[in-house]
Amino acid sequence: MTLAPFGRRLLRVTKNEQLGAYNMIWVGDPDGPEPEPGQFYMLAAEREWGGDDGRPYLPRAFSFARATDSALAFLLEAIGPGTERLSRLEAHDGVWVTGPLGIGFSAPESGRPLLVGGGIGAAPLLCWRDALGGLTPSVAGPPTTLLGFRSAQHAEAARYFHGAQIATDDGSVGHHGFVTELLRQELDDDDDATIYACGPPPMLEAVRALAAERDVPAQLAMESGMACGFGACMGCVVQTKNGYVRLCVDGPVVDAADLDTAWVPGAPH
Repeated sequence: MTLAPFGRRLLRVTKNEQLGAYNMIWVGDPDGPEPEPGQFYMLAAEREWGGDDGRPYLPRAFSFARATDSALAFLLEAIGPGTERLSRLEAHDGVWVTGPLGIGFSAPESGRPLLVGGGIGAAPLLCWRDALGGLTPSVAGPPTTLLGFRSAQHAEAARYFHGAQIATDDGSVGHHGFVTELLRQELDDDDDATIYACGPPPMLEAVRALAAERDVPAQLAMESGMACGFGACMGCVVQTKNGYVRLCVDGPVVDAADLDTAWVPGAPH
């Protein structure tokens, strides 16, 4: 597990890329530790990070989508005041960053990797897909990627996922329906697989239930409200079969078999 340096550091935006309904924010981080797929960062804009009354927002947690030798990429959607402010960042703007944090994905013990993403939940699957490219000769073939979005505008995020199968709620791109319907078809064809999933709670619960039904291992990158990222505030606690865990330090990746449900009250989605 890669551990974050103590405290936050000020980085600079190198690019803000529009991907339909989303933004891909690139920040320069040449001296930061190399993150592991599935880990996350806490982000806050250097300036104008607060409401009209002057009170600052809490930092926002984001799984990283891609890491290079010099930069990190984060996929986000402007759905509230904090994410809206981050979506307006321009080149050279400052971003306070803490991370990498948490526990990421682990390599499959057997079977082919099946990657299932919903909306901005596609983000950690991009870097995991990159990493699996170097691992798949020892497992059963290259990863299969299944992505679900609300519309064609949201599906623009799939441009980074060459060869991915797409589902949209409105049928404007790919399969008309849920991404979990594509997952069921894949398991019908070959259930010797390990599932890796990230997305809104209803999608993750459908993945968890399907994995349990087929007795297929699955790792779920979950979301819950986070304020600190270090396990102190207890805001991201979720219940497992073995008790409560804090997603920021015991996750965000959780073994689906440890859960009775992947529904998380108050999750950002």
